[in-house]
Amino acid sequence: MMGNWWRVFGRERAVEPSSAPRSAAPEPELPVDAAAHDTVSVDVIAERFFRFILNQPVSAGDAPNKVREQAILQRLRDQCDNGRFDVRSLPRMPTVLPQLMRAMKNDQLSGAQLADLIKRDPVLVGEVMRVTGSVTYRTAHPIGSLQHAVVLLGQIGLRHVVTSYVMKPILMASAGANGQIVGQRLWDHAERCGHAAVYLSKGQCDAFEAYLIALVGYSGLGAVARLLDKELQNNELPASSAAFVEGCVQIAAQLTVQAGQHWDLPAAVQEALVEHAQHGQAALTQPMSRVLHVAQRLAMCQLLSEQGLLDGDSDPGYGSDPIATFPPQLLARCQQDLRQSFA
Repeated sequence: MMGNWWRVFGRERAVEPSSAPRSAAPEPELPVDAAAHDTVSVDVIAERFFRFILNQPVSAGDAPNKVREQAILQRLRDQCDNGRFDVRSLPRMPTVLPQLMRAMKNDQLSGAQLADLIKRDPVLVGEVMRVTGSVTYRTAHPIGSLQHAVVLLGQIGLRHVVTSYVMKPILMASAGANGQIVGQRLWDHAERCGHAAVYLSKGQCDAFEAYLIALVGYSGLGAVARLLDKELQNNELPASSAAFVEGCVQIAAQLTVQAGQHWDLPAAVQEALVEHAQHGQAALTQPMSRVLHVAQRLAMCQLLSEQGLLDGDSDPGYGSDPIATFPPQLLARCQQDLRQSFA
């Protein structure tokens, strides 16, 4: 995975975030015959994905119990609306992370200064040493110090190690003790979403912040899954309706915003999460929230196709998405890159 991520992040350019959307650079024509593929509704793909993540039945079935569903959704809202959700129940990010995130955006910071920050978290030290000891970074001489390892990783590699080390256990834990399946699925999507977000961020927003927001973009789903487990006492809700799934997703979006505040994420990331949660069917104005919206959906398609829940040759029709438009050829190239990296 490190090699794939490095290949994408290696294309990163220093781009300052903008307050208004900018047009992506024209992409070369691809030999893609869109008419040759069946187009699957954006809404169908999203519903199928959220059912998969929440470990719900893959379809609404014949007779959803809408009265019971509404009662469950109301109890979830009672626990979550207007800031009532206890964010202290979410896993905390290591205290050193905000400092590291700021430091890693400073090109003038030396390897020794970064190493001094990393030393404050023994587990992170072990992760950095483990990665630099892998085949990907194998050198002629053994790595003798943390500073040597940090210099060998470089800014780009270190960003990946830090965010992956932090976010994977958080997503795994956010779904609760009985949510290992949900947590792993959240992380699988987050990896693919981060990959796509970096690809799409060129000319739009800061690549590292795009990667970070992609990792946390559906973190609220883990909390909703944990609350559902308590409501259902670990039993499946039979024949859940599309409206029930959508209600869970709306609650999760608000919890994701609260999680971003709880984790003290960069201001630009928090602002994009707020717009992303509130947009409904309105166009997104912030470049980072546009990147997140499209990257999430491309990652949905990739993960569902890997799981056999979507034909890998299906055309998701995102080129005509009214919420966050990107050139269709750019989306096709990003989708091909995801397939090569994860299939």
